[in-house]
Amino acid sequence: MPSADPGPSAARRLNRPRAASTALAAVFSLAAVFLLGLSGAGAARSGELPSRGEVNAIVEGLRADPDLKTTRRARILHFKQTEQKAPPPWWDQSRRWTAEAFAWLAATSRWLIWLLGALAVALILLSVRRWSKERADAEADPLPPLPSQVGILDVRPESLPDRIGSHARSLWQRGEQLACLSLLYRGALSRLIHVHCVPIRAAHTESECVRLAQGRLQQDPAAFFARLVSVWQLAVYAGRAPEADRVLSLCDQFDLLLGGSTAAKDAG
Repeated sequence: MPSADPGPSAARRLNRPRAASTALAAVFSLAAVFLLGLSGAGAARSGELPSRGEVNAIVEGLRADPDLKTTRRARILHFKQTEQKAPPPWWDQSRRWTAEAFAWLAATSRWLIWLLGALAVALILLSVRRWSKERADAEADPLPPLPSQVGILDVRPESLPDRIGSHARSLWQRGEQLACLSLLYRGALSRLIHVHCVPIRAAHTESECVRLAQGRLQQDPAAFFARLVSVWQLAVYAGRAPEADRVLSLCDQFDLLLGGSTAAKDAG
């Protein structure tokens, strides 16, 4: 943008050389001598010399003449040069970028923490609501009582001997094959219901009981119960007597595999 301030170069261009100043000073001197001569001549004619004050007044008049001045003041417009700043070093830019990045991460982390906190509160409230609902449903709909019979078979623990396997083996050896198989099947159902908490109900069939047992028992007890049900169905529904070795094996393994809580699946 143009500026009205005269620069140093303009002042140098407007100054007269020292020789011009000397020449003008000589002109002043000659003019003063000339005027003094004229004054002296006039005074000689009149018989009076000019005073110093008159001489000084004449010199000041010459100096005040604009045509005889050695310097002049003028205003010239010129473009003001702007200073070019050097770019900052790369480490300053890196430090600034790093500071801005950390500031952005701090702001983002703060919002992220608030979001995670709100999500955690929402999950806690949802879990409490679900737990309260399940508890209310459990209180409103209690579990039905354990069945005393499955079909026409009595599965009460008090209706069974303590060592079911040994007692069933004795029945088989005395020739009471159907009583032996009935005792094994009734005893297995009773142990599943009262010891291992398998949710067997009075109307469940043999295949349904096997499926429920597989979901609650470990592999060996579940497989044992499936073999027992197969032998029971073969004798009752097909009217075929099973092999003695197969039945005696069921008698010997009964109390080992269905005798206690070790048959149940681990909680984990």
